[in-house]
Amino acid sequence: METHGDNIPHAVQTKDKIKIILVLALPAVIENFFQTILGFVDTYFVSKIGLAEVSAVGVTNAVLAIYFALFMAIGVAANVRIANFLGAKQPEKARHIAQQSIILAILFGILTGIITILFAGPLLKLMGIEDNVLQAGEIYFKIVAIPSVFMSLMFVLSAILRGAGDTRGPMKVSILINVVNGVLDYIFIFGFWFIPDMGIKGAAIATVIARIIGSLALFYYIKRSPILTFSKAYWMPDKHHLKELVTLGGPAAGERLVMRLGQIVYFGFVVILGTNVFAAHQIAGNVEIFSYMIGYGFATAATILVGQQIGAGNINEAKKYATLCTWIGIGSMTILGILLFILGGWAGTFFTDNPEVIENIGTSLKVSGAFQPFLALLLILTGAFQGANNTKFPMYLTAVGMWGIRTSLVYVLGIQLGWGLLGVWIAIGLDIAFRAVVLTIQFTRGKWISVKKDAEDECHPQTSKETMSGCVNNY
Repeated sequence: METHGDNIPHAVQTKDKIKIILVLALPAVIENFFQTILGFVDTYFVSKIGLAEVSAVGVTNAVLAIYFALFMAIGVAANVRIANFLGAKQPEKARHIAQQSIILAILFGILTGIITILFAGPLLKLMGIEDNVLQAGEIYFKIVAIPSVFMSLMFVLSAILRGAGDTRGPMKVSILINVVNGVLDYIFIFGFWFIPDMGIKGAAIATVIARIIGSLALFYYIKRSPILTFSKAYWMPDKHHLKELVTLGGPAAGERLVMRLGQIVYFGFVVILGTNVFAAHQIAGNVEIFSYMIGYGFATAATILVGQQIGAGNINEAKKYATLCTWIGIGSMTILGILLFILGGWAGTFFTDNPEVIENIGTSLKVSGAFQPFLALLLILTGAFQGANNTKFPMYLTAVGMWGIRTSLVYVLGIQLGWGLLGVWIAIGLDIAFRAVVLTIQFTRGKWISVKKDAEDECHPQTSKETMSGCVNNY
C-alpha cells in the first residue's frame, strides 16, 4: 500500500492514525530487520575466521559510516522534499527532485570510491589498530568501498520510495539482498565446489554483489511507481534542486559526520583496551542494532507523515502523528530492551566461546537495554524534526552529545576509571538520554519546525492551512 499526500485525510481519528503509522512503519521495521541481519550474518561468518577479522570488519565499518553519512543525508533530503511536495499536491516537483537526488547520489558514490582507492590504508590507520587487523581491514575496505556508488544508490533509492509513502518496496529489496548476501557469504568465505575459500575477501565480495542487485531492484520499483516513474527531461542537472537537496541534507550529513568522527575517536579508546575487548564491543553492537530497527521504522513513518502534513499545511496533524509514532516506538523498544538485558550474554555465545568476550558482551547489552526508551525518543523525534525540515538542530545537538558527553566519558569511565566496556556503554547511554531529553523539550515547546528567515511571515507554523501549503517551496 502506497501512502501519500493525496490519500491521507487531514483530520482522522486516533485509531485510524495508528493504522496509517503501522502501514508505513512495519514494512520499514522489517526492512531494517533484514538490513541488520546483513551485518549480523557478516559478523557471524567472519567470527568463524577469527576475532582479528571481526575487529577488521568493525573498524572498516566505522570508517564506512562516514560515507554512509553523506549518502543518508541525500536520502533524508530527498525523502522530506518528496513528502512535502506530495503533501502539497505537486507530484511533478516530487518526481523532479527524486531524479536530481539520484544524480547527486551517483556523484558522491564515485567521489567516495576514488577516496578509497587513494587513502584506504591511511584512513584505517587513524583507528590505531594492530597490524594484523589493519591488513585484513584494508582488503575488506577496498573491495567494499571502491564501488561505493552502489551503497549510495541503495540509500537514496530507498529514501525516494519512502518519501512517496512506499515502504514495502524497500522492505522486499532488503529481504532479497539478505538472502543473496547470506548464501554468497557462506560460499565465498568458506568455499563451495569449485569456488575456493576466500575468507574476509569473500565476505566483502558477497556484500558488493548484494548491493548491486539491491540497486537494480530499487530502480525497478521506482520505474513501476505511477508517482515516481522517470522523465527524460528531469535527468538534466538542475542547480535549484541540487542546491535544495544539499541545503536540507547538509545538516543531516553534518550530524552523521559528527557522530561518525566521534565514533572513530572513541573506537580508538576501545581499541586501547585490547583486540578481544574491541571484538566484544563490535559483537555487542551487532546484537544491539536489532533494537534500532524498531526505532528507525517508526522514525521513517514520522518523517513521511510529518513531511506530508507540513506540505499540506496541517501543523497540528503533523504534531499528532509525531507524538503517536514516538509513544508506539517507546513501548516497543522498552520490551526489546528487557530482552537485551536478560538475553544479552546468551546472544554472545553465537559468536565466540571466549568466556571473557561473552561476559563483556552481556555487560554491554544490559546497559543498552536500560537505555532503550531514550533511544526510541531520540530516533523517532529526530525523524519528526527532519520531516519538519529541521535538520540543523539535531546536528548541533549531536555535536554536543557526541563530543561533550560520549567521547569524553568513554575515555574517563572506560580508561581512566578502569571500568572497561561497562564504562564505554554507560557513556553511550548517557549521551543518548541527554539528546532524547533535549529533543523532547524542543518538541513540546513547539520549536521543531524550520522555515527560512525570508519566509517566516508567510510560513509561520500558526498560519492558515491555505498559506502553509504553498510554503513548502520556501523551505
